[in-house]
Amino acid sequence: MTVDTSEEGTPAPSGGAEAGRHAVEAAVKAGEAVLAHRFGSAISLVAPEPLAGSGPATVVRARITTSPFGLPRTLVIKHYPELPEKGVPDPFAQEAVSYQLFTALSAEERMCPELFAHDGGHRVIVIEDLGGAPTLQDKLAGSDARAAERSLLSWARSLGRLHATTASREADFDALLRRLGGPVKHEDFAPGTVSAQLPGLLAEAVGVGTPAPVRRFAAGVCERVASPAYRAFSPVDLSPDNNLVTSGGVRFLDFERGRVRNALIDAAHLRVPFASSAEPLALPAGMSEAMVAAWRAEVSGVWPGLADNDVLNEHLLDHQLILVWAKTWSAFTGRCDKPAALITWWRNLALYADRQNQDEVAAHAGAVADALDARFGPGLELAFYPAFR
Repeated sequence: MTVDTSEEGTPAPSGGAEAGRHAVEAAVKAGEAVLAHRFGSAISLVAPEPLAGSGPATVVRARITTSPFGLPRTLVIKHYPELPEKGVPDPFAQEAVSYQLFTALSAEERMCPELFAHDGGHRVIVIEDLGGAPTLQDKLAGSDARAAERSLLSWARSLGRLHATTASREADFDALLRRLGGPVKHEDFAPGTVSAQLPGLLAEAVGVGTPAPVRRFAAGVCERVASPAYRAFSPVDLSPDNNLVTSGGVRFLDFERGRVRNALIDAAHLRVPFASSAEPLALPAGMSEAMVAAWRAEVSGVWPGLADNDVLNEHLLDHQLILVWAKTWSAFTGRCDKPAALITWWRNLALYADRQNQDEVAAHAGAVADALDARFGPGLELAFYPAFR
């Protein structure tokens, strides 16, 4: 995904420049149609600028020539011309409903661009253009460590605020999604499948057995992460290039996989930073703890039980474990192209498990980290983000 300061889109189709031009024209036409329907009058969009990225949508920034409705001078159009396969989550529906959910909130509670119009027939959404703000990836790739730290803490606070403001909105989200024909319940992976299959994969790939106490702990984690408690909206893709660092705090972009799920899965990403990113790198010591504190400050009013350190750390260890196991399972059932990240995540899992007096889990995690390093290394270390080098 390229780093764009407004939204992410898709590069020109393989047909070349002509196909890309037609895709942009189709997006603008769909945007004009949905705006005309929304406001009851024709609104012309000019000077379209395609925004490149890796998602399934054609994304265009365009300028409004004249508008009697007080709309901003520029808007972002996201057009999804391709229908998904039957039964497969629809990225258009996920994104449109996600923006609908947040647009119903006050501006102070909205952690994303405002939705101005959407239409299921045209498969298009028109949203606020947040302009030239840098992304969190820009901050992490820069040379100012203090600015990167501030941005990470702002991101964690915004994530917590996003969870707190949507903690009671699952029924609303599901109802909106049903209207657009999207499957309501969907998860990226089944924890039970990961828990059942990973021990065999570890034994085969790196020669590490999984002791019975660790298997039992993982089975218990699968039950606990399925709890209906702590559910809130999640963008799911928490990559740093999907977040804009604005003067009002971090704003989230790209809800093509957005859904309501256990918010502690997102919180675990504070300990396994940007695990969903294409190129995850390391953060300095203490940064994860600071981000967790910033996140908890926002959610403890909704979930007061998380103000207790023991309760919070137990939940975080559960979700950290299943996240690390899931990423390892994905690597071993596909292509293991990030061994240094896996080694770092397993070592950190061993550290946190030891702090929680989960000795068997800690010993197993350490053994897996050592075995991964022996196979893919030795001496592999995950590099820091450039701002912290």
